[in-house]
Amino acid sequence: MSRTRWKAASRAVIALSGAGALAAGMALVLVTPASAGTTLGASAAEKGRYFGTAVAANKLSDSAYTTILNREFNMVTAENEMKIDATEPQQGQFRYTQADPIVNHARSHGMQVRGHTLAWHGQQPGWMQGMEGTALRNAMLNHVTQVATHYRGQIYSWDVVNEAFADGNSGGRRDSNLQRTGNDWIEAAFRAARAADPGAKLCYNDYNIDNWTWAKTQGVYNMVRDFKARGVPIDCVGFQSHFNNDSPYVSNYRTTLSSFAALGVDVQITELDIQGAPANTYRSVTEDCLAVARCNGITVWGIRDSDSWRSSQTPLLFNSSGQKKAAYDAVLAALNSGTNPTTPPPTTPPPTTPPPTTPPPTTPPPTTPPPTTPPPGQTGCSASVTVNQWNGGFVANVRVTAGSSALNGWTVTLTLPSGATVTNAWSADRSGNSGTTNWTNVSYNGQVGAGQSTEFGFQGTGTAGTLTPTCAPR
Repeated sequence: MSRTRWKAASRAVIALSGAGALAAGMALVLVTPASAGTTLGASAAEKGRYFGTAVAANKLSDSAYTTILNREFNMVTAENEMKIDATEPQQGQFRYTQADPIVNHARSHGMQVRGHTLAWHGQQPGWMQGMEGTALRNAMLNHVTQVATHYRGQIYSWDVVNEAFADGNSGGRRDSNLQRTGNDWIEAAFRAARAADPGAKLCYNDYNIDNWTWAKTQGVYNMVRDFKARGVPIDCVGFQSHFNNDSPYVSNYRTTLSSFAALGVDVQITELDIQGAPANTYRSVTEDCLAVARCNGITVWGIRDSDSWRSSQTPLLFNSSGQKKAAYDAVLAALNSGTNPTTPPPTTPPPTTPPPTTPPPTTPPPTTPPPTTPPPGQTGCSASVTVNQWNGGFVANVRVTAGSSALNGWTVTLTLPSGATVTNAWSADRSGNSGTTNWTNVSYNGQVGAGQSTEFGFQGTGTAGTLTPTCAPR
């Protein structure tokens, strides 16, 4: 990329993280998919995984680039086009003209999409950089909600929060404007993302967390363990894995992946590039992923060396002319010789067809399973609410559960305390923004089977207090 970022870490370790100049433009190039075993994506799919790459919108008009992209990969990450400065350049004015072409290209070619990223201290637009406190918290949550809602049903996994932990030996959070809104900001972002896109995996993504012995790795591990214990909706951890001579691949990398997976989350290698592209190291990383049942797949941060933000280090699988390097052969051989884990991952492997364009299912995300039988004696419906409150604002998620009979529509009524105001909502139509509010189903979540549930949510300012929703069939 055109903008290089070097990051200092403990013991003079220097790591790299994918970032670069924003770009736009697109042209579709249709090619016939290769057979399994002969390309990275097809071979990974045979093992129930994906092999992806970062894509820049302005490269989609380059036929040599798209030929490799369409042939080799089955997962795409927008390199910069989904970041905050690209999607909300002015507060409240959302723009997807750079990201949509990447998503459309991927889906039209049977690829899935990783969303990168919803909340980050980096690449913030100027209006956000100057905000703080409650105003920033509300703006961040609104950004998460709006962008995730725009792409609802189209994203395999979201990097909900990116690079929130500090380098060095503390194992603590990075000092940033978002962190200064309160230590629960990461949790709040994940809850908002779950409400906005219940079908996507929600990931925390960071660099320099590859070495199991590092304090930063342990800090992220402790956060994920805490989130899982408290029911915060986190599904996966992304390991950027920008390996270079000062921050090399380490032999305990597999230990790191398996240790996080043991917490009950998936692991994804999200931004892989390796200085000099040594074949043995690329092979080792691939084998490490294949050895961990919950390692969903690998994304390399660019296609050709000339496309890399670290181009002088020639870190990718294709040279600047688009020719396969020895590292490519090593990765493909590892994928083809690998076996499926004896214990399959508890999540469904990525399908080989594009994600559906229909609205998300009416069942809730698996963080809290719906009841398998209706509440005793209840023939209508019930509603319950969970609230994430911070100083000056909140996000509420409301679960509607059918009784002993199926619902063909529902209405929920709840009363907000004085001073509380709804600022946006999802998966329901509403009347009223304060006081007593009525919420009705939208087209895709009105039919709820007996004993089954659906959810809607809203964001507000003020204090939510104790909300007591009531539900009635329509």
